[in-house]
Amino acid sequence: MAKNSFNKVKAGDLELKEKVVAINRVTKTTKGGRTFSFSALVVVGNENGVVGHGLGKAKEVQQAITKGIDDAKKNLIKVPVMHGTIPHDQFAKEGAAKVLIKPAAHGTGVIAGGSMRAVLESAGVTDVLAKSLGSANPHNVVKATFKALGMLREPISVARTRSISLKKVFNG
Repeated sequence: MAKNSFNKVKAGDLELKEKVVAINRVTKTTKGGRTFSFSALVVVGNENGVVGHGLGKAKEVQQAITKGIDDAKKNLIKVPVMHGTIPHDQFAKEGAAKVLIKPAAHGTGVIAGGSMRAVLESAGVTDVLAKSLGSANPHNVVKATFKALGMLREPISVARTRSISLKKVFNG
């Protein structure tokens, strides 16, 4: 499989909405007792084809979320959304997490699990069938979903690459 170049986007003046996917409390035992800190996995998107994810770590939950949002704004990608769904089926794997996303008919809604749902809704996908296979670790599921969304190709670019008409891409 060829190396994929994700469609990176700059945050600039985009109106992004944040969703917290997971918050984890981390305990470190020291000589003086236990020290607590928090990590937050955050997904941001403009619900119009741009989405990003980030991880923030801090002593307070709110600071961890803020850091996660800042990190997510640095990792934005452009997702091809056609009529509220994705252009084709896609499978991706990250660690032990495997993700399968399929286009769906209008009115189906987002049929996906927790962390995948947050990513797909933030991207602006309204009709999709998705299944998380293997590990349910939110970090790896989010990364696998991003990998799958990044590998999606628009029909126009496929037609250009193959030097065929757009009609032939759809009808074969």
